Amino acid sequence: MQGKRIGKQTVAFASPPTIIAAATVVGPMENKGPLSGKFDRVMPDSLDGEQTWEKTESKMIKDAVKQAIAAAKLTEADIDFLLAGDLLNQLSASNYAARDIPIPLIGLFGACSTMALSMAVGSMLIDGGFANRVVAAASSHHNTAERQYRYPTELGTQRPMSAQWTVTGAGATLLAQTGYGVKVTHATLGKVIDLGESDAANMGAAMAPAIADTLICHLRDLGIGPDAYDLIITGDLGKVGMAITKDLMYRAGYALVNYSDCGVLIYDPSQDTHAGGSGCGCSAVVMNGHILKELMAGRLNKVLFIGSGALLSPTSSQQGESIPSVGHAVALQRPS
Repeated sequence: MQGKRIGKQTVAFASPPTIIAAATVVGPMENKGPLSGKFDRVMPDSLDGEQTWEKTESKMIKDAVKQAIAAAKLTEADIDFLLAGDLLNQLSASNYAARDIPIPLIGLFGACSTMALSMAVGSMLIDGGFANRVVAAASSHHNTAERQYRYPTELGTQRPMSAQWTVTGAGATLLAQTGYGVKVTHATLGKVIDLGESDAANMGAAMAPAIADTLICHLRDLGIGPDAYDLIITGDLGKVGMAITKDLMYRAGYALVNYSDCGVLIYDPSQDTHAGGSGCGCSAVVMNGHILKELMAGRLNKVLFIGSGALLSPTSSQQGESIPSVGHAVALQRPS
């Protein structure tokens, strides 16, 4: 174990797990953005034949998991664990999806960092010899998140320009001990950071310090600079959080050049999403629908993916609490 730990928070995988398949499901709005055509299934509308948005979200994550397994020409019996999470109370979207997926479930809540967190934990299970194949998955739905965290969509509440649009989407990554595909070489698990931001309509500002903290830790643990990666991509900081992160990193002595954010990439400014995209599904669909394809095509060689999570709840917001946040990172390398 000692040989796998580097510094305080980073793990180097002795036998890097391989991403052998991935799948995405998105809403129609997400497929109208710059990444149009890169997703596996596009829903016809926000309900996709279901009676409630919550049931739709559960269906999305179930579909993504099943598609990823099918893409690898495997069956559910071949998968050891399902690691999944979402934004809903008690991870209800993932839990209800798992009723129809006969795989042992490990439910994870990292807010919008859940995709990166599930990939990191899944890689640890495989590298540790506890599993041969796992599926890591995450989902969000714009209307379920609005109903739970903010206001009923029927109110048409005006949002400030710092607000982000929760992505309707689900992504699943199939990790295996062996096979051909993108390798997960390292993981850096983040600490909870809270600098007092309490505005739930400005989550980018709340999450940026946690992302910077994890990124600095990752670089120092490995003794490298940001230029060691072709791309450093965060989960859903949006325009506001991305700008703050770049400033925090500059003050720490790091210039971020090859840096982007899933929340900035998924929507076009003409779609009126203000600061960009957010939600567990944001990084889940951009990572599995775009970044992995770029790595497999050789257009990217090494990527650091840092999931960003605002760990607030409706109750904490109503009580006037600030927003604790976390960032989890996984390092990805294209197949040789």
